[in-house]
Amino acid sequence: MPLFMKLMFLLVIGFFVFIIFKSVKIWSTNNASPLLSVQAEAVTKRTEVWGGSGDSSANTSYYVTFQFQDGNRVELMVPDREFGLIVEGDKGQLSYQGTRFKGFVR
Repeated sequence: MPLFMKLMFLLVIGFFVFIIFKSVKIWSTNNASPLLSVQAEAVTKRTEVWGGSGDSSANTSYYVTFQFQDGNRVELMVPDREFGLIVEGDKGQLSYQGTRFKGFVR
């Protein structure tokens, strides 16, 4: 096998190993984080559409930025069903763990 092919193979394998380790680190950090429930206001909403070229379908991720009473903000990915129910300006009890959205009750 030529040297170039070996390097490409190692690069691809290294990329996948990096992605796996990064995902495990985020998962572990979220699990170690406390489950927080705080008063917050939904200040902005956004979507991110990716994929969809050729024969592949498009995927959409939904994000809401919440502002706490002390002025700090956190942006969390939320499920599509929750995204549709949350309106900018809504105030309520936000539950989250690390970077995981758990719920928002008005």
